[in-house]
Amino acid sequence: MTILVTGGAGYIGSHTCVELLNAGYEVVVVDNYYNSVPEVLNRVEKISGKTLKRYDCDIRDKEGLEKVFTENKIDAVIHFAGLKAVGESTKLPLLYYENNISGSVVLFEVMSSFDCKKIVFSSSATVYGNNPIPYKEDMITGDVSSPYGRTKHFIEQILSDVYRSDNDWSISLLRYFNPIGAHESGLIGEDPNGIPNNLMPYISRVAIGKLEKLTVFGGDYETKDGTCIRDYIHVVDLAKAHLCAVSKILETTGIEAYNIGNGKGYSVLDIIHAFEKASGKKLNYVIGERREGDLPAFYADASKANHELGWKAQYDIDKMCEDTWNFQTRNPDGIK
Repeated sequence: MTILVTGGAGYIGSHTCVELLNAGYEVVVVDNYYNSVPEVLNRVEKISGKTLKRYDCDIRDKEGLEKVFTENKIDAVIHFAGLKAVGESTKLPLLYYENNISGSVVLFEVMSSFDCKKIVFSSSATVYGNNPIPYKEDMITGDVSSPYGRTKHFIEQILSDVYRSDNDWSISLLRYFNPIGAHESGLIGEDPNGIPNNLMPYISRVAIGKLEKLTVFGGDYETKDGTCIRDYIHVVDLAKAHLCAVSKILETTGIEAYNIGNGKGYSVLDIIHAFEKASGKKLNYVIGERREGDLPAFYADASKANHELGWKAQYDIDKMCEDTWNFQTRNPDGIK
């Protein structure tokens, strides 16, 4: 079986490619390297001992995608490609709508024209908005607080309409919580271009001295220590969830959403203290203003994924921090 992975050189995509290759799948990657580098895919091949096929292509490039599908018999798609920073999306909403939504529509059109109707979509817990926690898949979604979250919700709706129009499709919507950590080899991990938008790579760069200090966005939320609470999950656990989802969509038709999380919440200060333990470094941080679009707390009820996909998170917060620090120390200047 051949799986097309859009955004396969990215953080989650690269770890998923490792798991797919290790499981015996052929892997084709499409990436424009907007927030990644081609070297990541060389490292994926080194970890797995196997080769993959790669295309430098933007998902908005219909002719480019058609070339990929013409040259390869694609059995299913895992769709990661998209911009993903909540804060940035509030400043650049049109960029997020154009890239994430328009690009996804082009991908789905090309898939349909090549009779490839099996897809795992990289969605997000942000689609739940202000629902009570823990989040469950049968909750009404869409009351979201950022353009980024709205793009995920809209794409879910588009895929729902696609399935309603053609029941031959098999669609898995994986609603991620907060992936952190790195491959235990230290060869791949979260390595964004420029100043990180996500918490963990920012923390690790402060710890290694690349950044002066961490600003914690808000210390007056109604949580145990005033900082935001999130459901953090090891990126390898998340990657393995995609393996389970692929197995399911290859065997069935339909559309299902699954929460992929640990099922428990950790505050920003919990993460900081766990990272201090893993690195042996005292982190320089300050409490700043709240960030637009952030919710006080959310975490998953992941029981549906446990029961229907046969998946369960294995790694705890200490392992997440240890693997992140291992990656950071092995790659102090990032992946080149």
